[in-house]
Amino acid sequence: MASSGVVGQMDMNARPLALSGHVGFDSLPDQLVNKSTSQGFCFNILCIGETGIGKSTLMDTLFNTNFENFESSHFEPKVRLRAQTYDLQESNVRLKLTVVNTVGFGDQMNKQQSYQHIVDYIDTQFESYLQEELKIKRSLHNYHDSRIHACLNFIAPSGHSLKSLDLVTMKKLDSKVNIIPVIAKADTISKSELHKFKIKIMSELVSNGVQIYQFPIDDETVANINTAMNGHLPFAVVGSTEEVNIGNKMLKARQYPWGVVQGEPDRNVEFKPLFFVSLQQTYEAKRQEFVGELQRREEEMRQTFVQRVEEKESELKDGERELQGKFEQLKRLHAEEKSKLEEKRRSLEKEMSVFSKRRAASELLQAQAFNTSSNNKKDKERKK
Repeated sequence: MASSGVVGQMDMNARPLALSGHVGFDSLPDQLVNKSTSQGFCFNILCIGETGIGKSTLMDTLFNTNFENFESSHFEPKVRLRAQTYDLQESNVRLKLTVVNTVGFGDQMNKQQSYQHIVDYIDTQFESYLQEELKIKRSLHNYHDSRIHACLNFIAPSGHSLKSLDLVTMKKLDSKVNIIPVIAKADTISKSELHKFKIKIMSELVSNGVQIYQFPIDDETVANINTAMNGHLPFAVVGSTEEVNIGNKMLKARQYPWGVVQGEPDRNVEFKPLFFVSLQQTYEAKRQEFVGELQRREEEMRQTFVQRVEEKESELKDGERELQGKFEQLKRLHAEEKSKLEEKRRSLEKEMSVFSKRRAASELLQAQAFNTSSNNKKDKERKK
């Protein structure tokens, strides 16, 4: 407060003077513009999102060109960061654009370390710039600053909530880069679902302490515009590389049977680089028609499914009865075999009993015969 008071006092004590001639400091703004134009500008964008979510298409739509795109599979063993630098020129202004794409993000079974490769890449760019500044003889005017200026985090249009991987990744990066969350392929959900989804995302970001980029409102000239833009976060975007004739104008849009999704709005949109979804008036009528058709097909599929289930159930019951019959037959055969074995066992026991009796009688007869012969011998000896 004291310093501001001193500055205010100095401004009040400053005397206005009239110049008697031309000095030249009125050309300072032009000199800054010419210097910036001659040197060009550098802008680095980091695109984080799943494979096939529309990162490359949105970049092509934003800069109205066709960048060099490489097809990526869903079987990457780990997350790779691929940086591609392009030299763009519009009128007499040159822009060195670097697009860093996260290849294989979220495609692994174990996603715990998916964000670590991104954090390491950002830290490496900071370290490279720091080492360049620490040199005794610096050449920063020729040095390609690869530090990330903006990070677009592409969110899948699920309509429910943020994925854990997206939440953790933004939490790890919010202190290193300017994170701008965008809902990709926003033409796949309705306006009411989109509004609820935005509220849900912002609630989760706030509850988890994730700091996303907020448009500055300190400058009064852009305070109203930036406040409105902050209210639109996260941005709902749709990208397209095809041109469609809309109102005698060739605009980038997506052509659907029920209408047109316009990817490039008019020039008076406040934040042109991220486009909002606009559908034609015939969307709702066509949507109802398609919903009715889908319901009819769903009923037909349900009836067909029930019929097939009944047929399969009948086949299973027939098979069960057949197996039951075979089981009963085997059970009867087993009972008959068991009865026969029981009869044979009883017969064998009876034969063994008869054999034992005969054996005992034979032994008794042998003993009697032996005793008789011995008595006869004794009688003969006495007679002699």
